[in-house]
Amino acid sequence: MAHRWTIAFDADDTLWHNERFFKLSQKRFADLLSDYVEPDHLHDRLLAAERKNIAFYGFGIKGFTLSMIETALEVTEGRVSQHVIQQLLDNGREMLRHPIELLEGVAETIPRLAANYDLLVITKGDLLDQERKVAQSGLGDHFSAVEIVSDKTAEVYQRIFARHDTARVMMVGNSLKSDVIPAIEAGAWGVYVPHELTWEYEKADEPDHSRFCKIRSLNDLPDLIAKLG
Repeated sequence: MAHRWTIAFDADDTLWHNERFFKLSQKRFADLLSDYVEPDHLHDRLLAAERKNIAFYGFGIKGFTLSMIETALEVTEGRVSQHVIQQLLDNGREMLRHPIELLEGVAETIPRLAANYDLLVITKGDLLDQERKVAQSGLGDHFSAVEIVSDKTAEVYQRIFARHDTARVMMVGNSLKSDVIPAIEAGAWGVYVPHELTWEYEKADEPDHSRFCKIRSLNDLPDLIAKLG
């Protein structure tokens, strides 16, 4: 008899919208600094700062806000006004207060799956922010555990899977780099659910692997699981 599936989900842009708020904040950032630098150059400088600062601040809104402030200071050679810095801080707080907006199919699919399978959330980012999102989503009771990690690597997935005694597991998410490829390396199935907006840091090529699957939305996940048996 086949082992019962454990299904692990990424959170941001898999269960609820997230990247759209970062894009909006980047547009505001560009508007604030339009007298100093072109938007495309500012975008590149901000992305470089984010990549550098992940090792110090981790993933999430707080690190993003600090990277915007650092970039503003650098591109203006310290001439950025206190007013602009205050607006960047206010923007970060606004992002942290933004209500949860579930993605297509999530509200119907998660309860349906929870009736038959063990569900986990494995997400990275700010601890308090991710806990807030899970609580406000209304989905928390459907998950047996929520794992908030500093990064997603094969080793991290292996430890989580071992801790939850998962004999047959799939990881579902919108990031090939963080959700799919390292989960496959850890022995799981990797299910890719593309999102229309993907942070450049999270982009990667689709793997050529027997345990890789791609679906349009979470609406398609129950049929995929039934197909896999």
